[in-house]
Amino acid sequence: MKTPAHSETPTNRPDEAEVVLAARNVAKSYGAVHALKGVNFDVHRGQVTTLFGENGAGKSTLMKILSGVQQPTSGELLLEGKPVTFSSTVDARDRGISIIHQELSLAPNMNVRDNIFMGREIMGVTGVDFAEEERQARALMEELEEDIDPLTRVEDLRLGQQQIVEIARALSVKSRILIMDEPTSALSASEVEVLFGVIRDLKERGVSIVYISHHLEEALTITDHAVVLRDGEMTAYAPRNEIDLEWIVRNMVGENFDLGSPPEGHAFGAPALQLENLSVPANSGIGNAVEQLNLTVKAGEIVCIYGLMGAGRTEMMECVAGRTEATGGRILLHGEDISGLTIAQRIEAGLVLVPEDRQRDGLVQTMSVGRNLSLASIGNFTRGLLTSRRDEREIIDRSIREVTVKTDGPDAPIGSLSGGNQQKVVIGKMLATSPSVVLLDEPSRGIDIGAKAEVFRILADHARDGMAVVYSTSEVGECLAIAHRIIVMRRGQIAAEFTHDTTKEAIMAASGESLVA
Repeated sequence: MKTPAHSETPTNRPDEAEVVLAARNVAKSYGAVHALKGVNFDVHRGQVTTLFGENGAGKSTLMKILSGVQQPTSGELLLEGKPVTFSSTVDARDRGISIIHQELSLAPNMNVRDNIFMGREIMGVTGVDFAEEERQARALMEELEEDIDPLTRVEDLRLGQQQIVEIARALSVKSRILIMDEPTSALSASEVEVLFGVIRDLKERGVSIVYISHHLEEALTITDHAVVLRDGEMTAYAPRNEIDLEWIVRNMVGENFDLGSPPEGHAFGAPALQLENLSVPANSGIGNAVEQLNLTVKAGEIVCIYGLMGAGRTEMMECVAGRTEATGGRILLHGEDISGLTIAQRIEAGLVLVPEDRQRDGLVQTMSVGRNLSLASIGNFTRGLLTSRRDEREIIDRSIREVTVKTDGPDAPIGSLSGGNQQKVVIGKMLATSPSVVLLDEPSRGIDIGAKAEVFRILADHARDGMAVVYSTSEVGECLAIAHRIIVMRRGQIAAEFTHDTTKEAIMAASGESLVA
């Protein structure tokens, strides 16, 4: 199979008449940094083109150019074969191009209806026709098979439900080209199946889809064409019938590798974390999300928590970390009951949480990379009202080395980092507190396979040093990566327990799930 150079137009493509949007020799530079280097990229009418690549490969930059967020440094865009320039996202949207961003852009204090129609309200004789907006919002929720009241505030929804609202907003525009950047990163398997059904329906209507995902196997089920970017260049193109998982990984990272294996060569220590009959309230305020759960994790052990959306994984972890109060049971850290401690006191005692939503709960966007890394361990370099910049810098430099953050320096804006490196900053921030137990809620959400491998390597190294690691995931393949033990949750309780030599099918069957067809 030919892997074209970046300056070539890829071969094996359908006739040019089938291309609705094309990038020709598109380059984008930020000073001395070349994010894109003469990329050729085609969007085919009524088909799904999937864009693969590691964080920093140039995927997001290319999508921003196609959707009018940014303009290329050189090269051109062709819409229906004619040169076009998008001055803004509104300009691109008016021409039928919409984008669903990986990081949600919803207004959390507004309701679902207002978020869907924000900036393009439906006007009636006396002003905004809220009744019609609500009717259309309900229809969109029905189409996506999600029971969400349009008058519910977005901040009261689970992350996966917020992702559905983001998708509904894009669908409401009735675009002819829809760019989806990690649309399933917070969705359960059943929600993914619904979304894929919507995509197939859109294709039948002639809508073209550009799909970006780090869930490689999942993306293979929906794609018609695959394009791989690496270091700002297009390294490979092929139609669906010529590619498999190995082809994607090989072209993304240059070698075929897995996410690791459970660390060996060390014995587990005494129980580090014990949950005794733990019950946790549901976010709705009605009933419990977790019911009388018992779990023991030993020092040096890595435990994976798997379950569908709503299984209670996040609620359990947030309660253990002190973000919510239990309705029953006890939480023991090295044999001491910490149920009554605050978040800060639990961190000081050695228990930390890496949250699911890194943008909202894990990072301060106005701070630099270094300040984000040192934030949780501020007590280690302050004395009263005085701060030791030298001690802080030592913590920052050590964290950058330890979690291998790729950055221009500690003073770089946190927003300048790729998603994978931002996630490593969140992990590094919590590891800088020298915890004995670390909880990670979906630690690989929205990061590429290379960054996942690095994150799991970091966790495995710390487990060898005696740290207890508990991570949750909704991607079954990650259960089999580095976990010594896999706990399957279902409806707030433990449904099954496996060792690392089990199968994906067994794990999914225990959760009440089936593989995406």
